[in-house]
Amino acid sequence: MSDFDFAIIGAGIAGASLAALLSARGSVVLIEAEAHPGYHSTGRSAAFWDECYGGPGVQPLTTASGPFLAAPPADFHDGPLMHPRGALHIGTSEQTPMADNMLAEFAASGVHIEVSDRAAVQELVPGLRAEWTHGLWEPACCDIDVAALHAAYLRQAKRQGAQLYCNSRLSAAAWQNGAWQISAGSLNCSANIIVNAAGAWADEVATIAQIRPLGIQPYRRTIAQLAVSPDVPANLPLVIGLDGSFYFKPDTGGRLWLSPHDETATPACDAAPEELDVAIAIDRLQQVVDWDIKRVEHKWAGLRSFAPDRLPVIGRDSANEAFFWFAGQGGFGIQTAPAAAQLAASLLDEEVAAPQRVDADVYTPARFS
Repeated sequence: MSDFDFAIIGAGIAGASLAALLSARGSVVLIEAEAHPGYHSTGRSAAFWDECYGGPGVQPLTTASGPFLAAPPADFHDGPLMHPRGALHIGTSEQTPMADNMLAEFAASGVHIEVSDRAAVQELVPGLRAEWTHGLWEPACCDIDVAALHAAYLRQAKRQGAQLYCNSRLSAAAWQNGAWQISAGSLNCSANIIVNAAGAWADEVATIAQIRPLGIQPYRRTIAQLAVSPDVPANLPLVIGLDGSFYFKPDTGGRLWLSPHDETATPACDAAPEELDVAIAIDRLQQVVDWDIKRVEHKWAGLRSFAPDRLPVIGRDSANEAFFWFAGQGGFGIQTAPAAAQLAASLLDEEVAAPQRVDADVYTPARFS
């Protein structure tokens, strides 16, 4: 007999969410390389729930996650885990085709998008410069309480018997006699199935287990917290450039969270912000609004990891069905976590219902075979 039914590598939002579901079905060990779960990506997210973010291939997972985030079970979390914000995609007259393309991409999805003229856009974003004339408004967009969501998943997994080992970087995983023999830090155990939820380290974990990597590439994403004048209105929506060159949203105390929407390919690492990326973000903001930048109060960077086609990878490996991929969630892993975990659990245990209107074949690792 193996020590565990499932060994999940990585305790960020992906690993924690799946551990919370699988620990109700079998024994789970959650193996985390860092001293604290969620250190690299989950803990550095400016997460929002935006049905268009990630594109039409990701949207079904986001939409299916919405009801859980809005009204989680009482024994999971007391109260909603997301709160209304609204998202406004803005562009210049030259970017009108981008707005048209976005409307066409989501026309059959059921996502509610409204076309906004200059007057409506200006009302939502005070101080907007004159050249920003086009807007697409998503009223359903919400902020997500990332820390509370992650903690609730870890709490549920622990309550159901899952064992968490931190400071336990995977060093060996060998498939022998129908089970995985695993070494990670001081932990030595066996498991029937390995779940690769290692984020930026997903391909490294596969290599250790002698599974063919899929080309999951980490990218650095930069965020800065700014003090501006006038103070940012608390009801400012999430503002996203139609061309994908920036987004910003309000923080507490009239502050602003700003990103240049950068994607810099990098090895898996403890990402740190580059001064140039922060400067680019501020320059782009000043081309959008006439606010004065008083100071940069804080800056950080996180890793977003994508498969070659930029869709999540969820499913059993083609060469060894006891190796399960749960990776490549990019920057949308938190907003899709409830549905993605349910999909993964349904593929690992046929008694678990799959999320409605989500096609598992879209995310299967077999597409890279």
